[in-house]
Amino acid sequence: MSTRAAEIRRPRTADQPLWDVVLGVYGYPAVLIAHRLKLFSLLAERPCTLSEICDALKIAARPAEAILTATTALGFLQLQDDCYSLTPLSEDYLLDSSPTSFGWYLDLIIDNYSVCSFESLKKAVLTNSHQGYGGGDIFKTHEEQADTARAFTRGMHSMSMRPALAWPDVIDLAKHRIMLDVGGGSGAHSIGATLASPNLQAIVFDLASVCEVAAEFIARHGLQSRIRAHVGDMWDEQPFPLADLHFYSGIYHDWPPEKCQFLTRKSWENLEPGGRIIIHEMLYNDEKTGPFPVAAFSMIMLGWAQGRQYSGRELSKMLMEAGFMEIEVKPTFGYYSIITGRKP
Repeated sequence: MSTRAAEIRRPRTADQPLWDVVLGVYGYPAVLIAHRLKLFSLLAERPCTLSEICDALKIAARPAEAILTATTALGFLQLQDDCYSLTPLSEDYLLDSSPTSFGWYLDLIIDNYSVCSFESLKKAVLTNSHQGYGGGDIFKTHEEQADTARAFTRGMHSMSMRPALAWPDVIDLAKHRIMLDVGGGSGAHSIGATLASPNLQAIVFDLASVCEVAAEFIARHGLQSRIRAHVGDMWDEQPFPLADLHFYSGIYHDWPPEKCQFLTRKSWENLEPGGRIIIHEMLYNDEKTGPFPVAAFSMIMLGWAQGRQYSGRELSKMLMEAGFMEIEVKPTFGYYSIITGRKP
């Protein structure tokens, strides 16, 4: 049975969103390939023409042009007088020499690229199980494999350092003496907080192999007298080290609500009156209709962990139910926000 042309209803909307999905699958990996080919390091030395880039990277003109055009369109490169050069965006985030380089995180994504494949994410959806490290528990893997934990921690550092320099600007830390950075990884947020608040001390609380990496970054910034790494397990019944500020970045989104509620209660029980909790996350809007980058981050969590992204309303409710007051949600940097509350 055929349909006459006159009976075909014209679409009511344009098809760009579908093309954005399809083309993004192929287009965005250009940045990862450019990173691995050391394109950005090459252009940090001097601007180059297409032919010079082909010679240096040992690739043909056709693929070179495809990668260069994609990275230029995304704002990482600029083209002037037939020469490609870096933009401030790539200088800040794509050079190994930058303290806010995303390089280790891009390497983590590349080395575990199977997690974001269609088949892995489909399996994660159908089985409600994470797929990182072949489907194993990533945190147990980190306990058992120190080298894997170190690589993961460095990856988290490179995505954390710039936001860590921003959130202390939107909240007054002057009244606090000691910040406990729970699951603090590399110590990026302790570094950012202590640089912003000269009288603040910080404790990075994490697994032993992770604390070793944190000690390296703390020493790199010359903050050994103000930040220390403390080996511990946030899930055991032992009290947290003494502190009047508890900070969690990218911790709540790793876990289901009941686990987050446990951490919230544990902080409440360990903080003295006047103590503060800060949760640093990418947040859904309260209706949970977006934004898209946060929804995409929730897909990352589906592939890697047990958790998901939360809205400011959901996390505020957890703090309120635990007993915290003066609860606020504050945007900080990029897609990030903090949720904060005080123990009366």
